[in-house]
Parts: sequence; structure tokens; C-alpha cells
Amino acid sequence: MTRPLIIGLTGSIGMGKSTVAAMFEERGVPVFDADAEVHRLQGPGGALLPAIEAAFPGTTGPDGVDRPALGAQVFGDDAALARLEAIVHPAVAAARQAFLIEHAGQPLVVFDIPLLFEKGGAAQVDRVVVVSAPAEVQRARVLARPGMTAEKFAQILARQVPDADKRARADHIVDTGTSLAATRAAVGALVEELRKFRG
Repeated sequence: MTRPLIIGLTGSIGMGKSTVAAMFEERGVPVFDADAEVHRLQGPGGALLPAIEAAFPGTTGPDGVDRPALGAQVFGDDAALARLEAIVHPAVAAARQAFLIEHAGQPLVVFDIPLLFEKGGAAQVDRVVVVSAPAEVQRARVLARPGMTAEKFAQILARQVPDADKRARADHIVDTGTSLAATRAAVGALVEELRKFRG
């Protein structure tokens, strides 16, 4: 059975990855959003709540995971973060597999994975698309987010593979430092190229 060409979409914080993922969807390419899946699994009635509450008491409630409370328990604690990832990652992988089965007849699918390189996910996709913008554009976007500080931004960046390294390892780069129209056109051209490649 043929399967879709799997595109791994990634990019550092503030690079515009979510915007680019939506542009792929506009072009009819199914997108699996790993972050959205995590939110669903950890939301009200989410499948992971019992395991998370058992590992991190007091971090869940009727509204799902209390993100600030859970964040306080894992932020800066590598062992705690590893415990949380051991709960979350297998569930996300199972959901991704189900998504792939559901869209088996499509020529292309996108896996939107923020930490594609950091967590070794690049080996599980056929092509890697990195979303990138100049550092000053990235910084301005991120610091405009509610509750974001320069210190928090620096800590997040420290955990991510540098943008230059991501660009060097990419099969394709989408530049979001330009206008939305230019980015949309670039994504459209890339979708056509990948469909031909799948041909």
C-alpha cells in the first residue's frame, strides 16, 4: 500500500510555524498538530489526566491539566520533564499513527512537530520543512506574547536547536520574515513541488 509523503514541519519559537501549518491546510494538505493533540489529551476529560495526576499530584482538575501548576513542577527539572514526556509522547505517537492511517490515500501529510530535531523525530519523516525568520523578527514576535519575558525566551531558546542548525538540516525552508502573501505563495509552490515529487 502506498502511503503519503510525510512532511515534518518545524521551527523555533516565534518563527511562524502555526501560520505556515494553516497555509498547508488551506492547500488541502492534512496537518497533524502535535501541540494541539497534547492539549486535547491534557484537556477536560483528557485520556492522560489520571497518569499525570499520579505522577504530579495536584496538577489536574475538572478543566484538565493546570498548566501553571504542572509547569512549576517540571520547568528546569530535567528528571521531572522526562517523567512527563514518558507519559505524553507514547500517546501522541499513537494519535499520529491513527492520523496517518486515516489519511493513507493522501499524497502528502504534514506532521507539525515543534521539537522535531530536539527529540529525534526527523528520522520518522520523509522531508523536513523548517520555518524561519530573522532573529530580530523572532525576538519581537515572542516578546509580544502575554507573560513572556526576555529571561523565559532565553531559557526556551537554550532548549531548542539553533535556527541556523535547523536551516542547515532542512530539505526546504519557508521564510516568514516577509509578507504573509509572499509566505503563502512560497508554501503553495512548495506543496506543488512536493506533490510532483510524490508523483
